[in-house]
Order: sequence, then structure tokens, then C-alpha cells
Amino acid sequence: MQPTLHLGQILEFPANPFHEGIESVRHTRQGAVLVDQGRIADVGTAEALRMAHPTAAIEDHGDHLILPGFVDAHAHYSQTAIIASWGKRLIDWLNTYTFPEEAGFADPVYATQIAKRYLDLNLANGITTASAYCTIHPASVDALMAEAQTRGMSMLAGKVMMDRNAPQDLRDTVQSSYDDSAALIARWHGKDRLRYAITPRFAPTSTPEQLEAAGALWAAHPSCAMQTHLSEQHEEIAWVGDLFPQARDYLDVYETHGLTGPGAVMGHAIHLFDREWAALAETGTGIAHCPTSNTFIGSGLFDMDRAQRMRIPTGLATDVGGGSSFSMLRTMAAAYEVAQLNGRALHPAELLWLATCGSADLLRLGDQIGRLAVGRVADLVVLDLASTPVIAQRHARAGDIWEALFPTIMLGDDRAIAQVFIAGQPMG
Repeated sequence: MQPTLHLGQILEFPANPFHEGIESVRHTRQGAVLVDQGRIADVGTAEALRMAHPTAAIEDHGDHLILPGFVDAHAHYSQTAIIASWGKRLIDWLNTYTFPEEAGFADPVYATQIAKRYLDLNLANGITTASAYCTIHPASVDALMAEAQTRGMSMLAGKVMMDRNAPQDLRDTVQSSYDDSAALIARWHGKDRLRYAITPRFAPTSTPEQLEAAGALWAAHPSCAMQTHLSEQHEEIAWVGDLFPQARDYLDVYETHGLTGPGAVMGHAIHLFDREWAALAETGTGIAHCPTSNTFIGSGLFDMDRAQRMRIPTGLATDVGGGSSFSMLRTMAAAYEVAQLNGRALHPAELLWLATCGSADLLRLGDQIGRLAVGRVADLVVLDLASTPVIAQRHARAGDIWEALFPTIMLGDDRAIAQVFIAGQPMG
């Protein structure tokens, strides 16, 4: 296949701007990305790459901004159909909306229908990789993985492990959750661009024995991810205290059962004690920040600056359907608003880092995706920075790339996604 030279504006992130400053980000106004055999083969100025690769096909994106595809660090694909359901906090949300909807995934046909819709919505919004919670049904994992494989996408997913405090038809057992998960790992983990995520839903819906089994499973398959929820709402934290009276705190429940460390992704992590912050940093356990969900369900304000000061791996997540948008642009906007309420205006470079490099690193995929860098898979999103009249009029006043980009972060939606490429192939 002939190499393709994509021309447009580009942003390169050789370092984390939270740590190394905004000046570490490289903007090239007339830039280029060479894609060969599905991977990024060169990055630089359009002039230099045209000269270096004279036989490459040219795809000129004009003034659009070429970025790595967005990486969603935490989502519930099985909640696609119940997004924007009214008026419940976490526990009520689960009982009223989530559990009845997830029961439908016992039907493989329905699971496939939702998997297709979910991935189509992701691609329409420039999300090229996600870490998704499925349901207790192995068929729900099969459906999502098969559809992602068909599209050539990078995907992490796992069967929810849940043996108590849920409807009877949504409970598994310690043994069945282990056996089903192990079989799914054998079937999908490492196949093409797919990775398995061991997925105990959260401490209240797993017995200590099931959490121990999840920890044993992860120890046996350490290249898998591990995803769960932590300290989303005060009522949840109190419930965990009642269920696990010997634990020092919520995180200690997971620590005790071998569910912390690199590759462990804790969704939310809003209301943490000092010991938990320190333990996350010490163990290398990561956090998926879910700002639209945290505000929509009324959970609270995540402390991004503290996470970054402590060098805790942190990525950005839609958390659909508790999260209220499939758009990573809207998710970045919500992260900005949450940080403002905490007294700090996140820079556009920091927001973009979280949605690309940060999430990729959190998921231990930073050597494959998340950056415009040689050797990475060419999952790309092309952003129109003047996609609507209101964005265009603000964009026209921009003095630099950050003023040009910020209106799209705050006001953009799927109309700003001009094109998406998976391993160099155009989608849609």
C-alpha cells in the first residue's frame, strides 16, 4: 500500500504539559504526518516531509488540526441506550436504569445491536479506543470485541463480575465469574488490537471472595487491564464501610485483594482520604476522570491538580451512560468547568493531553496510540476548528493555536470531527 502524507496543523506532545509546561507542546502550522502500513512513519513540517517522501499520496486537510484519536478511559457500552435518563443518584441510577437495561444483554442479538451503535457513536466523535464495561453475560463481551475487531479498532473490555447486591438475573458466582473471565481472556486478549480488562463492577457488588478471585485472575494474566469504581459518591463510600468493616478505607478493599498497581484504572476517585491519595501514587494505580458523569449524577468535583502533582496516572473518560455525552470534546469542556470550580483553569494543552496521551498511558497503551509519534498506530482524528458559525466567529479572533482550539473544546461536538482514521484507514 502506498504511504500517505496527511497535511494540516499538528500538535505533538513529547512530555506531559502538567509536568513540563505548555511550552513543551509543539505546534506546526503547516505540518504533516506520514502513514505507512497503518503506522505513523514520520512527523514534521509539510515542506520537509514532501521533500523526503516525494512518492507518497497526499491527503490535504487544509487548516484542520490533525490529532491522535481520542482515548476514552472508562465507559459502559451497555448503558448506551439509557444515556440522559433523568434524576437519580448513583445507587438509584443502578437500580432504576442500569440493571434493567443490562438484563437485556442476555440476548446476543441485542448485545450486538448496542455494540454496533456504541462504536459508531464513538467513531463519530473521534474516539478510536475505549475501555468499556460490559455486563455479566459473556456474550456482551463477545459482541463488543467482535464489532471492534471488524472495524480494526483498539478496544479494552471486560465482563462485569457481580455476585451480590444486584438483581438475581444479574449475579454471577465467584467460580463462574472467574471461569467466564478466563475463557474470555483466552478468546480475546491480545487478538488483533483487543485487550481484556478484568472488571469487578465495584466493591459493593462483589463479595470478598469474588474480589479475591479477581485479584488472582489478574495475577495470572498481568498484561490485562483491571477496571473498577472508587469513591464516586458519599453514600457509596458509607456502604463500602458497612460491607468491609475491616478495611482502612475504600481503596484498601482493592489493595487487600490485589487489585491495585500499574494497569488498574479506578473510575471517578472523587472523595479520597489522604492515605488513599498516597497509596494510589505509591502503587502506580490510575484514575479515569469522568467529569460529565460526576456532575450529571451529582457526585462531586475531582481534584485534577492533586492527581497531577502526585504523578498519579490520569486519563479522561465519558462514562456513558451516567456520563451525559459521547463527545470527548464535551468531556474536555466538562473537565475544564470542574477544574474551574476547584479554582484552576486547565489549559487546552492539558485537556487535550488527558484525552489522548494521558488516557493512552493510563491504559498502558502509550507505546501504541495517543501521540503523533513515529511507530504509533495511525489512529487519527482531524478537527475542523471552525465547524459551526459560533465557533468560527470566535476562531477568527484567535491569536495562537490555543485560542483557535479552545472554542472547539468548549462548544464543539461531532460536527467538529472532519475525519477519523483507524490504522490509517478512513472510517465512515
